[in-house]
Amino acid sequence: MPTRIVWFEDRIEVTNPGGPFGQVRDDNLDRVTDCRNPSLAAALKGLGYVNRFGRDIGRVRAALERGGNPPAEYQVDDASWAVTIRRAA
Repeated sequence: MPTRIVWFEDRIEVTNPGGPFGQVRDDNLDRVTDCRNPSLAAALKGLGYVNRFGRDIGRVRAALERGGNPPAEYQVDDASWAVTIRRAA
């Protein structure tokens, strides 16, 4: 199943199949990283597609705060994860 991005008038919802991997859980999603395929991750980093692992949630949080948006809402279970980003008031 592919990643799904749905745009609504007041929010964006991103749903991704596959639950957290390795050490990642719903309570540490913003602090822990783990790779399903470390060789692929290293290759993407070497090609310049990744500059540092484990910083995206912090970057999203800061960007939403700068824009006056509410914090992102994460839903994580064993089969998938989803994030909802709401429009600024």
